[in-house]
Amino acid sequence: MQTFEESVVRLRGVLEGAGSLVFFGGAGVSTESGVPDFRSDEGLHSANKVYGYPPEQLLSRTFFDTQPELFYQYYKERLLHPHAVPNMAHKALAVLEQRGRAVTVITQNVDGLHQAAGSRNVLELHGTAREYTCVGCAAPYDAGYIRDPENCRIFVPICGKCGETVRPNIVLYEEALDEGVMAASAKAISAADCLIVGGTSLAVYPAAGLLRYFGGRELVLINKTGTPYDNSASLIIRENIAEIMGVALNIKETR
Repeated sequence: MQTFEESVVRLRGVLEGAGSLVFFGGAGVSTESGVPDFRSDEGLHSANKVYGYPPEQLLSRTFFDTQPELFYQYYKERLLHPHAVPNMAHKALAVLEQRGRAVTVITQNVDGLHQAAGSRNVLELHGTAREYTCVGCAAPYDAGYIRDPENCRIFVPICGKCGETVRPNIVLYEEALDEGVMAASAKAISAADCLIVGGTSLAVYPAAGLLRYFGGRELVLINKTGTPYDNSASLIIRENIAEIMGVALNIKETR
């Protein structure tokens, strides 16, 4: 097992040599900002204990349609984290882009922290919790609207124009991922010479299947546990992703 310092040196060398870089991130990137992973054992246990259902049911299209009050209670209490701020992993990717590097961020998270850090080329596989749409008239809303109790019936946000339910622009269970986002992600990965995968065990499909499009030089896995792609990686790092990315790019923590 390589030391932290050795991991920093090797990661720094990969970043310096990358021409076209794609970062593919999962829940472990956001947990460093205090956003819990609802798919973790703790998240599964909590959902069952408090709400009586696992997250896969609570966040399903069927649940949204048939039990919107409980859907939104769980969603607002467990998926919205308005006070979360970008960590060093988010900032490092934004810094690379600001330095003129070709960087594409592909994220399974819906929190918008990559954009908040300054990244512009972000593909959100599972949608975004920053934007909302009325299911009736398609009127757009933001997160502030759905958090305001005056706009809600119990927990459910109601459209101010037609009175129908407002839904989050996230991909719910039982719904397909956006074909355009998937195609753009596959294209970016196939064109990259460096792919960094961070904060994910690559167990969620079809998103994890995107890695099959990579044919570049460097596949870097930054995750505290193993993944199905470990044998294909040129570099495996078992460190805290925020810390290792920040140190590799000499970024100082600021608030």
